[in-house]
Amino acid sequence: MTTRSRQLRRNASIAENRLWYVLRNRGLNGHKFVRQFPVGPYFADFACREAALIVELDGGQHAENMADERRTAFLNAEGYAVLRFWNNEVIQNRDEVCLAILQVAEGTPSPDLRFAPATLSPSGRGITGARAAAGAKFLNQARSVLLPLGEKVARPEGETDEGAFNRGNAL
Repeated sequence: MTTRSRQLRRNASIAENRLWYVLRNRGLNGHKFVRQFPVGPYFADFACREAALIVELDGGQHAENMADERRTAFLNAEGYAVLRFWNNEVIQNRDEVCLAILQVAEGTPSPDLRFAPATLSPSGRGITGARAAAGAKFLNQARSVLLPLGEKVARPEGETDEGAFNRGNAL
């Protein structure tokens, strides 16, 4: 796994390098991103584990690709939201791409993005999903309302963020 990740990082596309220049070293509002992160049989281009967000950059060969849909479904089942951009979008409008990533990471995505939110139940799915569901501060924000794919979790009357966090840790 480590060898394959290193190889993918060495052979990164121009778009990946341009985006990594901004994302590295918590360069996007303090969010920690990693490159070529292994998730099951796949390697995510960029991943923010704290926000349970994966950013994928696609070239022309990915247009209407069924394999990408299966990949996205798998990543969602593991608890990650997936955000996709075309390579030329990153090359031509890197600042707008970074703004879109920041909005999703902070829980306020635009409905017209190529965005597949994770369908987390109260306990999450997969190891990462459970961790994200238990501790993510943005779990109950508008993020899941824009593109509903699964059940919506209602917080009990009068419960605070701290109470929800503690309940998630008890699971």
